[in-house]
Amino acid sequence: MNRKKRIGPARWGIYAFLIVSALFFMMPLYIMLVTSFKPMEEIRLGNIFAWPVSFTVEPWVTAWTSACTGVACEGIRGGFWNSVWIVVPSTILPILLGALNGYALSFWKSRAADILFSILMVGAFVPAQVMMFPLVRILATLGLFSSLPGIVAIHTIFSMPVMTLLFRNYYQSIPQELFNAARIDGGGFVRIFLQLMLPLSTPIIIVAAIMQVTGVWNDYVLGLVFAGRDNLPMTVQLNNVINTTTGTRLYNVNMAATIFTSLVPLTIYFVSGRWFVRGIAAGAVKG
Repeated sequence: MNRKKRIGPARWGIYAFLIVSALFFMMPLYIMLVTSFKPMEEIRLGNIFAWPVSFTVEPWVTAWTSACTGVACEGIRGGFWNSVWIVVPSTILPILLGALNGYALSFWKSRAADILFSILMVGAFVPAQVMMFPLVRILATLGLFSSLPGIVAIHTIFSMPVMTLLFRNYYQSIPQELFNAARIDGGGFVRIFLQLMLPLSTPIIIVAAIMQVTGVWNDYVLGLVFAGRDNLPMTVQLNNVINTTTGTRLYNVNMAATIFTSLVPLTIYFVSGRWFVRGIAAGAVKG
């Protein structure tokens, strides 16, 4: 007979640590949720952990449609769609360019390949604040400053080192024989990339997409500086809602606006977490 395995003290300690960690990170989300459904009369009582007695969705409607984000009081829905228009091209372009760079550096090596890769990696460690003023001048000269193409170009530039590193390491885990066979069959640079490498890149594309979407969506500084007044992302408008000093501070509206802003990253983490782990295990950190 097989004896049942006993759970030792070490295993109980791991479980206790995981439970405490989960509670620690979930508690702020719980407080934000219950506060967003409370009227201000209940919030003034001071019990932030209490469940709403008079349940209301009015703070959510106000945050979406009529919260003041500066001079205008049109809610954060405009910032939501601005963030969508920024995130979509700022995810697709860096992934395509990163995949192309990683493919070229892995299979079409030249004498300057290692130098180029080193330059890209150095760029990953340069603080964004150092490059901000030169980029402002460059975009202003090109007529792209304070525009949607300008902020997309900035996100593409800043993400290029990481995207290149991810795809280069992933492609180095692919057997060289597949590439050699494609070359023998007459495949060129573009054909091998489109018909062989991209179909094999699904796991790392998922990893790159998750990283890029969450990074661009949560960005504040770059959006504030480069997007322009008509393209301010949701994070900038959230800051304007929370830091408004006119009238009574509506904590329930602030919490609802914060949850609206974090809804996309939270959904991605909860839905795509296992795909992210699979992509990492499939070769994202190899090489």
